[in-house]
Amino acid sequence: MRTRLLSIAALAATALVATGCSTVSNEPAASGDGDAAGPFTIGVSNGFVGSEYRTQMISDIEDAASSYQDEGLLEDLVLENADTDVNGQIQQVRNLINAGVDAIIADPNSGSALDQVFQEATDQGILVFAIDQAVTAESVINVGIDQAEWAATSAEWLAEQVGDGGQIVAVNGISGHPANEARYGAAQEVFEAAGVEVLTTADGGWDQATGQQQMGNLLATYPEIDGVWTQDGMALGVLQAVIAAGREGEIVVTGEARNGFLQLWNEQSDDFESIGVTNPPGTGATALHLAMAMLQGQEIDESQLVDGNTLVLELEEPVTNENLDAVWSEVEGEGESYVLDSILSADDVQQFLVQD
Repeated sequence: MRTRLLSIAALAATALVATGCSTVSNEPAASGDGDAAGPFTIGVSNGFVGSEYRTQMISDIEDAASSYQDEGLLEDLVLENADTDVNGQIQQVRNLINAGVDAIIADPNSGSALDQVFQEATDQGILVFAIDQAVTAESVINVGIDQAEWAATSAEWLAEQVGDGGQIVAVNGISGHPANEARYGAAQEVFEAAGVEVLTTADGGWDQATGQQQMGNLLATYPEIDGVWTQDGMALGVLQAVIAAGREGEIVVTGEARNGFLQLWNEQSDDFESIGVTNPPGTGATALHLAMAMLQGQEIDESQLVDGNTLVLELEEPVTNENLDAVWSEVEGEGESYVLDSILSADDVQQFLVQD
């Protein structure tokens, strides 16, 4: 699978979402009274499987794990990967604890409701990493992009396109989900500051078909809208609804860094403009490389952590009309569901670790 490696630069100065202000433990998981040779076992908790993003995230983690398995450093990768609610994900984490894992990588369904079970894990010497969105548990290492910055990037572009007094609608992910709340909260701030009116919001569940249906309903209800702000996993459906209504020339639509949208964008006239901001599924694989390094005795460089436990990865350059041709030429051979990706290698993550 082709990935675009993230350029390594200074960490962002903001957190993914509000996190606890404490310092994470640098102690490796208990695995033989200090013997850091392995082999280790890593668990993955994913409580939402209804998107291409999560499928690619799991695939990236499995690909990264395979090299360690070949080297004999990783004995097993235990996947708890199923649609579930917060209580179900708490059980996922407990299953991993009971399986005797040395580290857990979790894409959490809540920013705080899993804190207790994460504490249970870290109290037993298990390293815990939260990816894709941050959690408030102070003993967990959050690894990922700043979701608020990610959202603000496309919101600022849209606000500039529709101007002061512009009227827009928003097609969000899942209300109450930590990533959704961080994203839309940041977008709202941008729109308020720019004088852009948000007429209404709708939940598309990060699903293209649902996003298309919701956008069709919004077009029927609000015929005078100037633009649409949406998140990953729905922009293709939203654009398809706008095209079906024959309004792609008058309604500004934010996009996504996914092949299906990029292809449809590429097929539009030169007058059509959009933006796609990368939210890499490969964050999970990056966290796995960090986990393996720490399990083998390396320590994270706490000076690079925001709020004591959050490692913020820099955003890729957004896809715009200026670089669309170049980006599309790189990824057009991938499937429609492919998400533009970036994964830090085992060597790349050394920048975040204490060097002798």
